[in-house]
Amino acid sequence: MSETTTYTPPKVWTWEQPSGGQFASINRPVSGATHEKDLPVGSHPLQLYSLATPNGVKVTVMLEELLALGHEGAEYDAWLIRINEGDQFSSGFVGANPNSKIPALVDHSTTPPTRVFESGSILLYLAEKFGEFLPKDPAQRTETLNWLFWQMGSAPYVGGGFGHFYAYAPEKFQYPIDRFTMEAKRQLDVLEKTLETRPFVAGDTYTIADIAIFPWYGGLVLGRLYDAAEFLSVDDYKNVKAWAEKIDARPAVARGRKVNRVWGEEADQLAERHSAADLVA
Repeated sequence: MSETTTYTPPKVWTWEQPSGGQFASINRPVSGATHEKDLPVGSHPLQLYSLATPNGVKVTVMLEELLALGHEGAEYDAWLIRINEGDQFSSGFVGANPNSKIPALVDHSTTPPTRVFESGSILLYLAEKFGEFLPKDPAQRTETLNWLFWQMGSAPYVGGGFGHFYAYAPEKFQYPIDRFTMEAKRQLDVLEKTLETRPFVAGDTYTIADIAIFPWYGGLVLGRLYDAAEFLSVDDYKNVKAWAEKIDARPAVARGRKVNRVWGEEADQLAERHSAADLVA
């Protein structure tokens, strides 16, 4: 389907009404809190405020991987932030992340507590804090960070671009769907060619690059995002799919995918996690 009308932008844009689509109620052109509400604080050093979107899953997988390695200091409380209800615009959440996007982490093991926002920053913070999933060799570390920042820069085209226009926009238009499908497939091809020569995205070892990339691109090739697997011909990306299946089989990944999840099969949901007993592999 092609657009039947042409939109002529005004000289000065004004916000007159919600932009439409599934997330219209939470999109606005200004920042800051809309209501006063403190964030809850549990008993563990790390306090996570999130939802099991791909960006949220990155952090819960990282935390579960750290716990699997025996890092008791990585024990965390996971508090559910219902973005469709505007929880991210509370005064407490804005204090943790002025950008009002999940996930946000507050580390109470430091004085004063350290706030960490943006999923890539959280992964890097935890990797450095616990000395895991980030190579110490300068060249390997740099390659890992290359791919971490690749994901952070590329995923908005997959989520905000392809996902929005293909799955969430109130109307389907060919131009934006074609535009963002082309870019999503190009990115999958970048991974496909990279994984042809190495077992993990940044080299021979599993790193925060894999943890960051898996929920987005692994989710696409495993058919978990936007009901778009057939549309994107994901079976063409055999190396990406094999990599995604390998990551998906990790017990910590299975656990991390459940945290702050309130949809899907009941066995795969855990709205909030406050102790190791909450989550059983």
